[in-house]
This record gives sequence, C-alpha cells and structure tokens, in this order.
Amino acid sequence: MKITNEIFQVGGGELTSPEDAAIYLINFAGHAALVDAGCGRSRKKVFDNIRACNVNPEEEIEYLLITHCHYDHTGGAKQIKDMAQCKVVAHELEARFLEQGDNNVTAAKWYGSSLEPFALDRKLVISREQIDLGGRPIEAIHTPGHSPGSVVYVTESQGLKVLFGQDVHGPLDPSLLSNREDYLRSLNLLLSLEADILCEGHYGVYKGKREIGDFIRSFMK
Repeated sequence: MKITNEIFQVGGGELTSPEDAAIYLINFAGHAALVDAGCGRSRKKVFDNIRACNVNPEEEIEYLLITHCHYDHTGGAKQIKDMAQCKVVAHELEARFLEQGDNNVTAAKWYGSSLEPFALDRKLVISREQIDLGGRPIEAIHTPGHSPGSVVYVTESQGLKVLFGQDVHGPLDPSLLSNREDYLRSLNLLLSLEADILCEGHYGVYKGKREIGDFIRSFMK
C-alpha cells in the first residue's frame, strides 16, 4: 500500500497475516529501511511485497527499525535480519527482552509462540537520536508507556512529516511493564510533533494534522 512515493505498508492485516502489526517500508533512492517485522509467520509475503515496491530486500534494506519489543512487531525480526543482513535498531530498555527471548514481556505467549532471540546492532539510549538513511535523517524518539522502551520514528517525505507511531492505542498491561503516566506524557509528545501522516501499528494510516490529533486524543480520556 503506497503512502507516499517513498513510503509503503508491506505487512500487517490482509497484506501478510492477521496477527502481524503493520510493517512499513521507507525507500530513499535505493536506501531502504523497515519499521517493525510482524510475527514472522508470513516472511515470503513480506519480501514479495517489498519487491513489489521496487526494492530488493536482500540488497537494499539497511535498517530494521523496531518500535518496541512485542511479538507482533518483532517475531519476524531474526528472519529479516538474517536474510537482509541489515542492522537492527531498538531502544536499550527493550534490548534484554529481545536478546534473551523473553516470552512474557514480549507477549509472545499471547500468540502461543516464542520469540527467537536476536542481537541489536544499535541501542538507542537518549530521548532523541538521528539515524542516517541515504543521507536523509530519521529521528528516533523515546515514547515510553505501552512498553518501557517504546520508540517512534519521524522522517520527511514529499514535504510531509511522517510519524511511525506504532501502538499509539496501547494497550497497557502489567505483564508488558506498561506505565500509564509515561503513556499519557508520550501521547502529549506525539501531539506536539504535528505530523502530517501517522503510520500506526494496528489502526492504519491517518493523514492530516486534525485527523491525527483527534486519533491520539481519543486515547487520552
């Protein structure tokens, strides 16, 4: 699904498997990155969808950008890392759950599965960090609440600010180490970004500052 000339949804829902969170592809003139990896049960479909966007997944994907550790976003990460030979980026607060394969905090048990552990190549440690993709910036912003190390990614495409804000909606659960106060602060931060496009993990793509603001505020009540 085309979002801009450079950004596509290549996984999630009917595109791959219903249990997958959304997987987004960023392609800056042959320098590509994926945002999240789904559960990993539809690897072939994911890679076929990437190729349909004129990207060679084995050669052009440089980064897998993880928004948070939950299984519907990371179950396929090890497969993608191995096949694409890309660098995996996530917040350091999610690292031990991913690198040790913690099936409780990653919610893999919710899916009747287990997380295949994988190493992170870059651990985000400050509230805002820049990632360079083909000479163009992607900003990683720490937004805890849904999980301790939740991150959103922000970039510009066709003059529009695009926010990859997976799981804006939550949920909050003690087993996920969620924190409601952090979550509400993070939602306020997302509002302050005034994005033109929001690529969410389960609710689809929202366009326009007003529509995005209304969506985010609906979870602050």
